[in-house]
Amino acid sequence: MPKLRVHGFAVSLDGFGAGPGQSLEHPLGVRGPELMQWFFPTRTFQRMHGGGDGETGVDDAIAARGFDDIGAWILGRNMFGPVRGPWPDESWRGWWGEEPPYHVPAFVLTQHPRAPLHMAGGTSFHFVTGGILDALERAREAAGGRDVRLGGGVATVRQYLQAGLVDELHLALAPVLLGRGEALFAGLDLDALGYECARVEAGERATHLFLRKRPD
Repeated sequence: MPKLRVHGFAVSLDGFGAGPGQSLEHPLGVRGPELMQWFFPTRTFQRMHGGGDGETGVDDAIAARGFDDIGAWILGRNMFGPVRGPWPDESWRGWWGEEPPYHVPAFVLTQHPRAPLHMAGGTSFHFVTGGILDALERAREAAGGRDVRLGGGVATVRQYLQAGLVDELHLALAPVLLGRGEALFAGLDLDALGYECARVEAGERATHLFLRKRPD
């Protein structure tokens, strides 16, 4: 059965999945890029952004697996851009330029309607105002039997975890203390929600934790 997967979600040792003060200048929040230092040097990241071959190894292999059999994405609005409130116009087209790295339909959670946005390379952004269940239903339909990847940010992942809708969660535990920011697990009882740690794998720059829903 197709799954809803979180993959490559970096978290600090003190539990923060993004730094404070997200903005155009700081899309991951202040100090947020420190969480992603495991990913940036990998071949997977470098080839996605035209940066050359990049490094292979455990981190790269795990990053690459996060794109296997993905038919659609779900993104929180912050993952699409820094614009808040009603869309003033349609000039903002995402963080990634004209060819985003998704290459499949991506469903953006928002409270404000906007027409779909079709980009180069097969990515299309669809703006969903009906909440997390509506976004998941639409993403599953678009995925055509493949998995749906939940891209974040922190608040979006928390909503889907609280609802027990995430089937698999890969966390890249970064060796950094942020001190403040967006806490991924604050107020969540993952054990009571039915999650367990299936395995742990040491990478070159992060420790990879794989959580899943316990079998019934």
